[in-house]
Amino acid sequence: MGKEDNKKDNASSSTIVREQGNVTLQCPKLNETNYTSWALLMETILKAYGLWGTIDVEKGAEVGDEKRIYTAKAMILQTLPQDVLDQVAQYATAKEVWDSLKVQNLGADLVQKARLHTLRSELETMKMKSNERISDFAGKLSSIKTKSKGLGHALKDKTLIRKLLASAPKKFLPLVATMEQYSDLDKMSFEEAVGRMIAFEERLKNQDEPEENYQSKLLMASSNNQGHGRGRGGNFNKEGRGRGRSTDQEKPNKSKFRCFECGEYGHFSKECTKWKEDKEKEAEAHLVREDEEPTLL
Repeated sequence: MGKEDNKKDNASSSTIVREQGNVTLQCPKLNETNYTSWALLMETILKAYGLWGTIDVEKGAEVGDEKRIYTAKAMILQTLPQDVLDQVAQYATAKEVWDSLKVQNLGADLVQKARLHTLRSELETMKMKSNERISDFAGKLSSIKTKSKGLGHALKDKTLIRKLLASAPKKFLPLVATMEQYSDLDKMSFEEAVGRMIAFEERLKNQDEPEENYQSKLLMASSNNQGHGRGRGGNFNKEGRGRGRSTDQEKPNKSKFRCFECGEYGHFSKECTKWKEDKEKEAEAHLVREDEEPTLL
């Protein structure tokens, strides 16, 4: 009972399972939104079974091997919903079924070309943000590559690599210049280029601090050192001038100082001469008084 239940569950699931040797291959169910990924996976599975030649051939070249043709057709039909299956059941070969599904989901040739043009425009205008991770931007490029392949146009790795390098922020400039000068970008795989960019991104994250903060700290330290130097020099000069090296420009303003001897402003008491003049006048007056007194005989 357990095995029968598992078979029923597999039959009703969204995928159909077949075995190729020891590898289990799952054919995805087609729906209204997943044609691009469906076509990519089905192409890979058909190639794994050696059946892709029944689809990717010139007109009439597939005649002669009915078993391979109907095997490929059966694998495709099993992945289709009922309404789509009714539409393509009229076609005899796997190639006719494939082309019909392609037209239904991608539109006519003009529509397909318009979508390719839109993808190219999107690729040209894409720009990596300064805070965006390399892996996220590379994922966007890979998505455009997948969509473009589903529309019949395969983007080359060198195109994606040059777009990645051209869109990288300025902080990646050393790595970009090195890769452009010393690596053959035409032979490099897109995955290798992304790996190098991610490794460089991790090195930038491991730095202690951004370069801008480092430069600002250097300027702050320099200004502080200059301020301390001026302060020490000023103290030394003041001490030196205090020991008899003062100049006229450094003499104190005496207009606000009051003499304790005469009470007038403009000099210190040790420099006062008025009290000396008063004392001399007082001594002279005393001598005059002594001369004018009568002398007793």
